[in-house]
Amino acid sequence: MLGRLLAAERGRLPPWLAVAMGGGVLLYFSLPAEPPLALAGLAPPLLALAVWTAARGPVLGWLLGLPAAAALGFAAAAWSAAGQPPMPDLPHGAVEVVGRIAAVELLPEGRRLTLEAARLGGEAPLHRQLRLRLRAEDPARPVPGDGIRVRALLRPPAPPAYPGAWDFQRAAWFSGLAGSGFAIGPAEIEPAASGTPGLAGLRSGMEARVTAALPGAAGAVAAALLTGGQSAIPAADLAAMRDSGLAHLLSVSGLHIAIVMGLAFGVLRFLLALIPALALRLPGKAMAAVGALAVGGLYLLLTGAAVPMQRSFAMAALATLAILTGRRALSLRAWALAAAAVLLAQPAALLGASFQMSFAAVLALIAGWEWLRPRLPKPGAGRAAWGRRLALAGFGVVATSLLAGAATTPFGLHHFGRLQLYGVVANAVAVPLTSVLVMPAGMVAAALMPFGLDGPALRVMGWGVEAILAVAHAVAAWPGAALPAVPIPAWGLGACAFGLLWLCLWQASWRLLGLPLLILGLASAAWQRPPDILVSADARLIAFRMPEGLALQRLSGASALTRESWLRLFGLAAALPLPKQGALGEGMLECQPEHCRYRGLYRGAGPAPAAILLRGGAAAEACAGAALVVSAEPVRGRCAAQRIDRFAVWRNGAHAIWLGLDGVRVVSDRAARGDRPWVPPPPVPRGVPSQDPPAPAD
Repeated sequence: MLGRLLAAERGRLPPWLAVAMGGGVLLYFSLPAEPPLALAGLAPPLLALAVWTAARGPVLGWLLGLPAAAALGFAAAAWSAAGQPPMPDLPHGAVEVVGRIAAVELLPEGRRLTLEAARLGGEAPLHRQLRLRLRAEDPARPVPGDGIRVRALLRPPAPPAYPGAWDFQRAAWFSGLAGSGFAIGPAEIEPAASGTPGLAGLRSGMEARVTAALPGAAGAVAAALLTGGQSAIPAADLAAMRDSGLAHLLSVSGLHIAIVMGLAFGVLRFLLALIPALALRLPGKAMAAVGALAVGGLYLLLTGAAVPMQRSFAMAALATLAILTGRRALSLRAWALAAAAVLLAQPAALLGASFQMSFAAVLALIAGWEWLRPRLPKPGAGRAAWGRRLALAGFGVVATSLLAGAATTPFGLHHFGRLQLYGVVANAVAVPLTSVLVMPAGMVAAALMPFGLDGPALRVMGWGVEAILAVAHAVAAWPGAALPAVPIPAWGLGACAFGLLWLCLWQASWRLLGLPLLILGLASAAWQRPPDILVSADARLIAFRMPEGLALQRLSGASALTRESWLRLFGLAAALPLPKQGALGEGMLECQPEHCRYRGLYRGAGPAPAAILLRGGAAAEACAGAALVVSAEPVRGRCAAQRIDRFAVWRNGAHAIWLGLDGVRVVSDRAARGDRPWVPPPPVPRGVPSQDPPAPAD
């Protein structure tokens, strides 16, 4: 039975190998400890066995290919992690930083630099990059390739905001980042002896030229579309683009490279047709396709080669190959090959929203087009055909927005905890503007910049960008444009992802079995109980879950990013201040100047264990009758209750606590992440020798 079903779906089997490869990557990152690197050696023999079997039986070879592809994904992730340079121990105080500038990003106020081979206080150069923000009033105008000397404060990548949150340290480990910081003095710039590096200098020069010609938000957005950098866009405009469902226009991806390559293809084919000697002797379509691919590759490198662009360019390369060989350009096999290529090059990208949303949207668009194409009416011929073509084009814009929006909704809910309700309306206006006006004008401006003739084209591009921003602000101001929602848990996202894959990759009616998985995943937040208490990694933020919201103790210097992450976890827009004295939740939280007593939200009947928050370094004697003591300071004195204080979070990071009839459950960030290369070792108090083995003698 299964053999017959799979034989009928033979053309749909290869994309599942890319899915299995992604499963192997997820398996690696889900482990509580680093596996032996020797396990990666299982991939080659499994792949060889699958290939040998496929030559004798395609279906059996595919079944063996699934674990082989998973082993390859696992091996790629393990090799990628093992090949990263170690994370340096950055100084805690101010230090003189000397390095070479690899990239310059414009900010609404000032500049942010990426430094290579940076030296801290005269030490050996780092093997990782540093990001450094110059002072807003600094007159220095560095370009990539210049040297820099500046006094700065540095900090390592931040730990997760709570156990299970996005891991910035893991992202930094795989991106080659050592940390970030900000200058506390003026920067001394040493111009590069050999001139500005090619693409980095070109990117920096284009950003400066565009923002000079188009001041304000319009110039920042135009520069982002041409060079990929979003750091200069004002926060209010970024929020409007996000809440209106237009944030994808700022992330250079498939839409942008499709416009760039489509225009390049049309222009090159037109130019070839103008020269009869070439048009009669050369394959114009094939040559234009190759030229358009070269332009797309330049655009990929110019914009920083983000994951969506890698996916788009990989599929564009396959589409070009299909044109050259007379095959169908857009297919699920091309989607799978692009996914496999990105996973082999950057396995950690699978965990990010960019990879997930980009590939989910394209998967839904390809599968949706395959289903819709035979059902759409033909436009016909004559004058009436133009009306039908316009109607089909309008339907295509709406259908594209609906399909891509529906496919990316689970991933947006998991990562961002927000729902954009009017994205279809905003995209119906903004996407045609981007395709017809903004990007073509930007391409013309880029082509004319070497001659100094880009001014008129940039003005036209600016008009289009201003119209898009006006649409974004108008739609974002509508009631309920962006609703905060409780994020779906990781297992719910997995159910949604697998349901979407099942629905889109199969052709037979059993594909509909993916719908229950999608529904289960979207509803998974209802079965997810959020923590009753959260303590940040520096104990400056402590939160208590209440019926009316999140009661928050916020001390001086608390992280705004951590606070926003907590609010997203609970699907809230704002937090409640913790009262100095009084009660919340009908006595669920009772506060005095020295302490607060919290009973917690729990399921079931009977009294739940109580937790005590000590305030201002109160003595532990106040914890009488409590099962848990929480404090932003070290707890002094004896207390029989379990303690989570400044020392506990210093050792093990942020903590999440659940109170229930079965007692207190505490999960620390260190316990949640396990013993992985990107997780810093437990800190050692000053004066205590390190447990690391001594370095070998030279």
